Amino acid sequence: MNSNRKMRDAGVSPVVGVMLMLVVTIIIAAVVSAFAGGMGKTTEKAPTVSMECRIANGGTWGSSEFDCAVLGTSDAIPTKDLKIITSWTARDGTKGGGTVVGPNSTFPNTRTHSGGGTQYNSPLGFGPGVGITMSTGSYYPDQSYGNYSLVAGTHMHNVPYGYLPSYGGYGVSVDNRFNYTFGTAYQTDDVDALQAILGDNWETLRQGDIVELRMFHIPSGKIIYEKDVTVGGQ
Repeated sequence: MNSNRKMRDAGVSPVVGVMLMLVVTIIIAAVVSAFAGGMGKTTEKAPTVSMECRIANGGTWGSSEFDCAVLGTSDAIPTKDLKIITSWTARDGTKGGGTVVGPNSTFPNTRTHSGGGTQYNSPLGFGPGVGITMSTGSYYPDQSYGNYSLVAGTHMHNVPYGYLPSYGGYGVSVDNRFNYTFGTAYQTDDVDALQAILGDNWETLRQGDIVELRMFHIPSGKIIYEKDVTVGGQ
């Protein structure tokens, strides 16, 4: 009987050994494959940016604005590689936010009927990294978001339009402060610059409200700027 048991044990041992070798081989192959796959992938390094941002709703077109002044960057950052995301809750409970990507020449995010019709991508660029700029009026394509780069000294800036009664009359009289009206300039399909950035009903924001502002770098998949901006007024 003992001799039979020894024969059975002797027959089992080689099988177990082969199985163990196969398992080890498979594990090693999986590790090597994973390592090789990781070596083949390159993750783009996210740039860095430092900015000072201001968001205001003072009840009039002239006292309301979105402005980000770039203090410095690790490299020039094309805005076509950036997504701006805003979210907020106004004190009256209204919730909102917007998303900005560029370029989008087919359907710009800012469309008004004033001045014969204006279309561009907000936020507009001014200063270094932008190219040809115009302070007011018909802005150059270089200034549309997605067509310029962020470097030290770049400004991203917009105000809502409607500075005369014939152009919407935003805040030009006491009875329409903080209100938009549909007139010569304001049509039902208009999107003003601050609406393009902050989303619908942005005019419900008041001084002291908080807007969460984030800048997402698309190639690296990382957020490179995040700030809770307190809304200012006059």
